Amino acid sequence: MPSRSPLYDPSVATAFFESAGKRESIPAGTKFFVENEKKGGRFFHRDKIYLLVDGEVNLVAGHETLSTLTGGQIFGEMTAISQLPRTATAVAQRDCTVIGLDDKQFRAGLAKHPGFALMLMSIMIGRLRETIGRLRVANALQGSDALEQSAAFEPKRLAELIAKLSDDPPVYFDRRKPIVQEGQAGTRMYIVLEGTVAVFLGGKVVERLGPGGVFGELALVEQQPRLASVNAETDCSLQPVNRAAFIALVESSPEFAASLLTKLAERLRNLTSRLR
Repeated sequence: MPSRSPLYDPSVATAFFESAGKRESIPAGTKFFVENEKKGGRFFHRDKIYLLVDGEVNLVAGHETLSTLTGGQIFGEMTAISQLPRTATAVAQRDCTVIGLDDKQFRAGLAKHPGFALMLMSIMIGRLRETIGRLRVANALQGSDALEQSAAFEPKRLAELIAKLSDDPPVYFDRRKPIVQEGQAGTRMYIVLEGTVAVFLGGKVVERLGPGGVFGELALVEQQPRLASVNAETDCSLQPVNRAAFIALVESSPEFAASLLTKLAERLRNLTSRLR
């Protein structure tokens, strides 16, 4: 929830949504989207991310109400960012006023208000922390179904970014060596240049990253301890990115911000699926 994010500012969220979309009046009982609905579904709101300006919306998965949203909160970001099927059904409990943005409008908004990307990352990281906590309680971090993540950046774009990132030189890790540890303070994020790394939660591999993959960005957004451990699965070369360079890139490159949001959504969806 936005209220759980230390970076969330409703006025910034409103400015972001109003810069790219318009307010709509939605009657009670309307379904904004439906669980497992894919991109381009039959409902008129389909793939949008929403700001609930006024009213009340329930998010329902199966027959369970996950949460009730009130004015100032954001919903629907998972599919809008990742283009994957909806994980819940959103229903207006009262007459609502919302602003919905499709993918094109969302990216246009990022170009005008890049700082919103950090707020949205913070919201999603809060959900990640909650999900990981629930997985630990349920002992559901077991298994070998690790997410094989697609590259966040293509080779050409990666080379361009590295030239702008920071003065930090690449770092090298031998096979099986630890790179970061869960609970550590995070001062760098990393982009994989060569080789493969494995991301661990509770001693289990939950994700593998190859060239173009990113990790460690979560600790830079909220400046809180690292959520996971990462080891070198092969000999690898990494490009470190300090927080100042990271913030500058998010605020200057909507493409960079959108790529990170997409990968964050994929991680959250993968972990959430283990709760079912």
